[in-house]
Amino acid sequence: MVAFSITSSGSSLRPDRRLSQIVLAGAGAMALAACGADAETSEDSEEKPAKWAPVELASAGLGEVEEIDPAALEELTKSNKVRLIDVRTDEEVAEGMIPGAEHIALDEFEPTKLDLSDGREPVLYCRSDRRSGIAAEKLAQHIGKSVRHLDGGINAWRDKGLPIKRPAVF
Repeated sequence: MVAFSITSSGSSLRPDRRLSQIVLAGAGAMALAACGADAETSEDSEEKPAKWAPVELASAGLGEVEEIDPAALEELTKSNKVRLIDVRTDEEVAEGMIPGAEHIALDEFEPTKLDLSDGREPVLYCRSDRRSGIAAEKLAQHIGKSVRHLDGGINAWRDKGLPIKRPAVF
């Protein structure tokens, strides 16, 4: 089962893995509840069948993926409280990056190896926002908190006339 969400521009559909996970988790909880609904106890036993409590999906460690628009990200980068991560390929990064970003290509992005101990909020971006959404989903699942990524990617950033910096050596 795959759920779909409409992008903020409303022009395309893309898989929404988090929604699919929530739906599957809910279906699994309902299946377990149904299994226990007919549980019988012997008459000489003092135990009663367990009552099934609703499943709280938020406690299942599923962080959310949120989009941030270019103007809001520009303001956030000024605060020095953000760790901006570019998940594009080496070739794409050679064409320019958002100033202050670090590069970790999506195929090398491993949330378990990402040191987040400095307290800065990780914000991810790519060319259009598809790959950064994938990386943000992985990171959100790992840390169990919401993770933001740039809506429209560096293309939207560039379209707003915001600064791009070419890396010195790549």
